[in-house]
Parts: sequence; C-alpha cells; structure tokens
Amino acid sequence: QVQLIESGGGLVQAGGSLRLSCAFSGRVFVSYAMGWFRQAPGKEREFVAACSRSGSPYYADSVKGRYTISRDNAKNTVFLDMNSLKPEDTAVYYCAAGPIPTARATVYNFWGQGTQVTVSS
Repeated sequence: QVQLIESGGGLVQAGGSLRLSCAFSGRVFVSYAMGWFRQAPGKEREFVAACSRSGSPYYADSVKGRYTISRDNAKNTVFLDMNSLKPEDTAVYYCAAGPIPTARATVYNFWGQGTQVTVSS
C-alpha cells in the first residue's frame, strides 16, 4: 500500500515562498506519476500541478510561472516550490500518486493527508 506524507506547509506573507514535500513509500516510486491538488474552505479540490514518471511537469493556469513541481526518484519524494504566493493560494495541499500525470483527481489511486498553506495579505 502506498503512503504519501506531505510536509512544508505553514503561514507565509503574500509574495513569499514555500516548498512542499511529499514522501512516498510502499511501492516503486518511479512507477507513478505524481500530482498536487489543493482545496480551499468551501471550494472543491482543484488541480495544481503534476509530473510524469520522468519528471515532465504540468501546471494549472493559476499557478503557471509561480509554482514548480519536481521529483527526486532517489529519495522517493516529490516537491512543490511555490513562489510569489497570493492570499488566494491559501488551501490544504494534497499530494497524489497515479498512473499518469493529469488534472483529473479521480485518476489518482493514492492520496496524502494534506498540509495547510496559509498566505496572509
């Protein structure tokens, strides 16, 4: 069974940066595409970014140019570097693992518990 553990969330001022990490265990990391999603209070979960097994990135338009997804296959970890943060980026951020990199949450087989990111104005 795959386990995903996110870390790195916190409180940051607008314009600041954070790096989220997601540690993967339980199966062969390189067999999975990885994704990041977020859910703000009262809103549906939305796609943020994904990367293929080889690391090719895909982004939601709302974060393109500000966020960078990457993976370290030697450390079984995927990262989300978030820059120029805005108050509207405030959400719980979730890591997910699945067969392909996609914005469709239903494709992902495994999910982490989430980490809170709060951006103050």
